[in-house]
Amino acid sequence: AALERGVMPGSVIDDAPYTASNGWSPANSDGQFLGPLTLRDALAKSRNAVSVRVVQHSGVAASREWLQRFGLDAARQPDNLTLALGSGSVTPMQMAQAYGVIANGGWLLPPVVIERITDARGLVLFDAPDAPARSEDTRAIPARNAWLTASLLGEVTKSGTAARAAQQLKRNDLFGKTGTTNDAVDAWFAG
Repeated sequence: AALERGVMPGSVIDDAPYTASNGWSPANSDGQFLGPLTLRDALAKSRNAVSVRVVQHSGVAASREWLQRFGLDAARQPDNLTLALGSGSVTPMQMAQAYGVIANGGWLLPPVVIERITDARGLVLFDAPDAPARSEDTRAIPARNAWLTASLLGEVTKSGTAARAAQQLKRNDLFGKTGTTNDAVDAWFAG
């Protein structure tokens, strides 16, 4: 939603304390604020105040509408700025399908869990159906949006909070986002 409203990877957004009218004040996991950052750097470093400002700029309603393009249920997402921090509810399969939109160049396709089953002699017992035909009419998000988002998520694994995962796996083709909760013991990576 932000990319469609003119926010670009090089847009500068202030990583400064934020307090909503109801008193809610999101913090960054390190408790610090880094000041003005590009969107690319802020997402790579998982700066929560920047994410909140981006959703505020885009609008919560517009952001929730965009989530549906990725196959997520808007009814299970908050109708407030906590949306920026991933406070909604999704299943692992929904996350895989949502990231698939980016990986597939902007098309929402059903996930394939089992591609083929063969018996011991190599006889095919099951073949997953082919993906539905793609056309500009069935595109979930613009190709430019998918490409820019993939680029931003790639930075998370190159220089950001998921760089360690890419290093340990010895892969340069990872794209995704890390996340934590308050007083976290474990962190997650989805991509």
